[in-house]
Amino acid sequence: MNTEWSLEELYSGLDDPAYEADAAALEREIETLGELVKAGQGAPETDDVVCLLRSEEKITELLEKLFGYLMLRQSVNTEDGDVMAQINRIQRMMAKAAPTESAVKKRLAQIADIDAMAEESEVIAAYRFFLKENKKSAAHLLSDEMEEMVSAMNLTAGSAWGQLQSYLTSTVKVDYEGAQVTLSEIRNMAYSPDAKVRRAAYEAELAAYERIEDAVAFSINNIKNQVTMLAEKRGYESPLSMTLEQAHMSRATLDAMMEAIGEYLPVFRKYLRKKAGMLGYENGLPWYELFAPMGKTDKTYTPEEAREYLCDTFSAFSPEMADMMREAFDNRWIDFYPRKGKEGGAFCAGLPNLKQSRILTNYDGYFGSIGTLAHELGHAFHNKQLENERPLNHEYTMPVAETASTFNEIHLGRHALKTAEGDERLYLLENDLKEQTQTIVDIYSRYLFETAVFEQSRSKFLMAQDLKALMTDAQRQAYGEGLDGNFLHPYMWVCKSHYYSESLSFYNFPYAFGNLFALGLYSLFLKEGEAFVPKYKAMLKATPCSSIEECGAMMGIDLTKKDFWTESLKQIAASVEEFCK
Repeated sequence: MNTEWSLEELYSGLDDPAYEADAAALEREIETLGELVKAGQGAPETDDVVCLLRSEEKITELLEKLFGYLMLRQSVNTEDGDVMAQINRIQRMMAKAAPTESAVKKRLAQIADIDAMAEESEVIAAYRFFLKENKKSAAHLLSDEMEEMVSAMNLTAGSAWGQLQSYLTSTVKVDYEGAQVTLSEIRNMAYSPDAKVRRAAYEAELAAYERIEDAVAFSINNIKNQVTMLAEKRGYESPLSMTLEQAHMSRATLDAMMEAIGEYLPVFRKYLRKKAGMLGYENGLPWYELFAPMGKTDKTYTPEEAREYLCDTFSAFSPEMADMMREAFDNRWIDFYPRKGKEGGAFCAGLPNLKQSRILTNYDGYFGSIGTLAHELGHAFHNKQLENERPLNHEYTMPVAETASTFNEIHLGRHALKTAEGDERLYLLENDLKEQTQTIVDIYSRYLFETAVFEQSRSKFLMAQDLKALMTDAQRQAYGEGLDGNFLHPYMWVCKSHYYSESLSFYNFPYAFGNLFALGLYSLFLKEGEAFVPKYKAMLKATPCSSIEECGAMMGIDLTKKDFWTESLKQIAASVEEFCK
């Protein structure tokens, strides 16, 4: 099996004539859109709206292909200067198009009655939600000239600072046992069965961050200040308010979820204290033992074995899911192993024009890597439900983005536990709990940290020491006595790319949302069996065209009520009790 993904289906390289043809077509279509806007007078008629939407569709399809290709190439080789130059080229095109895009949004916002117009056109009917949300967001647009300036400025501001963080963390050399390894490799050692390796890797990781902490501190300060400034200029109450509106999620839903999590933090601390005691620690768990495997399992999986395990496991849930997984492994959708210049972590990128996805992992063969693959393939399954939708309806928001992926992790874990006994059961149960702890407790700490950074960076520049203090304070609030306060992770703000997007703030609470929403959905699946799957697929398909609360209602759930979130957390509490026994 080839363990590196294939991008040939997009372009054979930057010298592929099709690449240049698409780049030229993008430039022409941006000009066409500008001409359509200039030709418009007064409130748009149905034909005007259809023409604008079709032009936006062409631009979106070209961007999905061009930018998708470039970002995928950069993710596996962050030192490729030719790719960076092309990314800047496309970004400059879009910066130049910013005033046109702003004018389009304002023109579409002038539609007097979207519902009435939708009765006249199938295209407009398909974009009813899109147009209504555009009407809301148009109220936050600046002048066309200002939008152009902001977009152009971003190339050497927020976007550039984000690229710096990605470059530094993917290229920093980590000294370990007389050799130099990548950050991804050293972070994977946190899962080693050898306690000495885990601690040595933790110490080497922290030492490596010292080399880049100041540069990354400049990145996070400047990105957050840019976001704060633009949120104010656009008339949002705060960056969080802007994020929630972009996510089509109410503050009531976020508050209900966070309140429930706050009440259940002692449950997670009980698990951590128990794990600490089993490993011989009296003052809580040191950070470097968070991912220590427990129970007995020396089993690792080759990519071929991972393929069979996942396909067998998910065929019981959905044959469609299992078939898609086979295609992903067999047709080179997945880039498996760490290597120099490759980004850390994992992600799934949809390629709508191919009706495929691409998945990046840093595979180490342990069961946790199987879970990562299941997670990312859940994203791919979500993308599959949208493959026949119109181009402007491909994008779903942050919270629901983590639902299908987390659902897959839950199904994988439950399947594995069915036949496991003794030490193997302990291993699987604890493996699930440490992942739950990450998506609930650690995400809670990241939410606290990012909130504090936004608040404090308004009045002062946060040096590396300040950021480390904020991070450890957030970890203490979230983990409490579950962790040993002498061994926290002050640099967790350096390695998490989620903080370094100027267009996407608070990419933390969506993971907790996805986890708890998926737990609630999985309970429904256990009750309803096969009847659940069509409803689930329909809900996933509706995510780009519905609010978060509407998605919940499709499954019979009121997400603004704390009770739902509490019921999901009770499932984790039951697992903690079994672990402690």
